[in-house]
Amino acid sequence: MTMRIALLLALALIATDAFPAPQPARLGLCAACHGADGHARIPGAPNLAGQNYTYLMNALHAYKSGARDVAVMRAATGPLSEAELQLLAHWYADLPCTPTPARAGH
Repeated sequence: MTMRIALLLALALIATDAFPAPQPARLGLCAACHGADGHARIPGAPNLAGQNYTYLMNALHAYKSGARDVAVMRAATGPLSEAELQLLAHWYADLPCTPTPARAGH
């Protein structure tokens, strides 16, 4: 019985990786600076790809509340719901840290 449970969990993990989450509807808001692939498009914007989910959520909450006083980020996070923040944090956390080969040449 324990072996069956382990097998089912392994299959569930494989299936999760095989079907990545769809792009969040509000991704464009972040992608303008941080890139849809999580690799920054402008100087000074951090890469978000592969960052820890909890770290990203804490940062987003801090920007939204004003605890991190960055006007552009407060404006960007202000209208987002908790669910949208979670989707964005999951999106960026699940991306690979290294750019894809097509991006590496840019």
